[in-house]
Amino acid sequence: MENTVPGVMKLLAGVRSDVATNIRRMPDFVVQKPDNGDVFFIEVKFRKSESFKFSDIDKDYPYENCYFVLVSKKHIKCITYQELKDGKEITPTSRNYLGNRKEFELDKDIIIDFCNFAVKFFDVV
Repeated sequence: MENTVPGVMKLLAGVRSDVATNIRRMPDFVVQKPDNGDVFFIEVKFRKSESFKFSDIDKDYPYENCYFVLVSKKHIKCITYQELKDGKEITPTSRNYLGNRKEFELDKDIIIDFCNFAVKFFDVV
């Protein structure tokens, strides 16, 4: 959320309230499929280790219908909150690529282009 609404984090700096806390904890994106109107919460994480598991989420994370997109130097992978809760995880060898998610119907060539860009961008990380 902090990147979706420009300046919102500056406005909330030093503010201690339930609303401010809820805004800070909101997923990064809300995505809607244009063909049927389905809406998804998306939380994007970068992990050099290319690993993400349920214990990496706050214990009281409120968005149980969220998708976590993990960007690494080599891949972009995706997993749901429920999948994480069920014991699944993202590892360097897992095959849960973003392009395989049927919910989003993404163009794999565009994802590959973005991966190539990310590799160059994160080369200095």
